[in-house]
Amino acid sequence: MTQTPGMARSGRRSPWGVGIYRRPSWFLYILPALAVYVAFMAFPLLSSLKLSFYSGSGFTLDTFVGFDNYVRLFADADVAPRFWGAFGNTWVFFFVHMLVQNTLGLMFALILSDKRLRGAGFFRTVIFIPTTLAIVVTGFLWKLMLDPNFGPINLLLDRVGLGALALPWLGLEETTLPIISLVSSWQWVGIPTMIFTAALQSIPEDYFEAAQIDGASGWQVTRLIKLPIIVPMMGVVGVLTFTGNFNAFDVVYSMAGANGAPNYAADILGTYFYRTGIAGKHPVGIPDMGLGAAIATVTFVTLLAGVMVIRRLTMGRK
Repeated sequence: MTQTPGMARSGRRSPWGVGIYRRPSWFLYILPALAVYVAFMAFPLLSSLKLSFYSGSGFTLDTFVGFDNYVRLFADADVAPRFWGAFGNTWVFFFVHMLVQNTLGLMFALILSDKRLRGAGFFRTVIFIPTTLAIVVTGFLWKLMLDPNFGPINLLLDRVGLGALALPWLGLEETTLPIISLVSSWQWVGIPTMIFTAALQSIPEDYFEAAQIDGASGWQVTRLIKLPIIVPMMGVVGVLTFTGNFNAFDVVYSMAGANGAPNYAADILGTYFYRTGIAGKHPVGIPDMGLGAAIATVTFVTLLAGVMVIRRLTMGRK
């Protein structure tokens, strides 16, 4: 029987042929990835949301309490101050990364993408090396270097006549969080550098040749050609920075402990969640999993809202 164009489109003759099964056939290819996503991402997320409405002792949650965990988190005299302190510190942690890490990454990328620069590959390697180090190891090494008694940083400040600046950097409430944020920015600056460098190198040379013919200066080329074109990549870096910082834990834990010492000055959502939902409060050490699930849910909602704002500001621009 001769197949008509209509039959070719409907595809009713064979489920594995062309036609109507051509359109849903792509779905078969994403099924494995979808199954992994549901098992390891969607299900834990929904399970955590469910747990936030329950309470109990230890790892047993058997009492439905509705929004009581959220009320405690936002308004309880004992719980709320620690939560809002960690929430605010996480924003500070994020903004330091945006200001220092991503700004330096963009500057490095502008320099490394210049074809007149010799040894660009070497400099890219040097900038990226800290990214390959374990976070806990990095935090521990910087903690040793910042030691107020025998740390090389304070010893160097003394040697050059700046002994007044030789402070217990991780022992003061006003300096510990900025210092930890700067250490983290130093370690991860290679990521935005590589992303921005790749984006700049993908710009067609015709744009630069036309700008050169028009007599544009280097700053004008950067401001009017390079930066506007890579705005979507800035959005990607912003999303990665936002999600990474609001899920941060390792560097604060290794440099300031689970309490974000001193006096919770470096406490962020990651360490607060760990103390509440996993380790439990000392000296008993019984975790409050319902409250921990509420913290995780609030963190997820914050991440979702922040990512949507960043995408709105950057991804839609051409």
